[in-house]
Amino acid sequence: MTKRNSAVFNETQRFTQWYVWLVLVLLLCIPLAGIYKQLIMGEPFGNNPMSDTGLLLFGGIMAAVMVFFMQVKLRTTIDASGIHIQMFPLVKKHFAWKDIAGAKTLRYGFVGGYGIRMLTPYGTVYNIKGREGLALELKNGKKYLIGSQKAEEIDRVLANFLEQ
Repeated sequence: MTKRNSAVFNETQRFTQWYVWLVLVLLLCIPLAGIYKQLIMGEPFGNNPMSDTGLLLFGGIMAAVMVFFMQVKLRTTIDASGIHIQMFPLVKKHFAWKDIAGAKTLRYGFVGGYGIRMLTPYGTVYNIKGREGLALELKNGKKYLIGSQKAEEIDRVLANFLEQ
């Protein structure tokens, strides 16, 4: 593999799918409705109501999950040193060109959802949205798939770093 020039690729993806946010908002509405009914109106929430502390804790956890999803982003960078990914705040990886046996973009099927998926036919998958990505095979046999919304741009950049 040679590095013919210093072509660079950057992509940052976030969860922007409306259905992801709809589910999160609906899940947050449950404890908020309970807090309103039980703590403000003074009526038990449900047939077997949770304690006030439990309800507040559940609401806080659901709010934290929503904030977490707001913070998660998948950043992919390709430069002369290799391919870098960061799924903030969870994972940060660097794949040096000398360690990569093959890299190509592809359209893939359902891999079990969004986020980080292991034990798939593609190896470890990092995906925020869509069904296109960069498939990597390392010389040690490990495989990775990095979701992307810019597969064509990745193809052009890879051509500058990989021998044909």
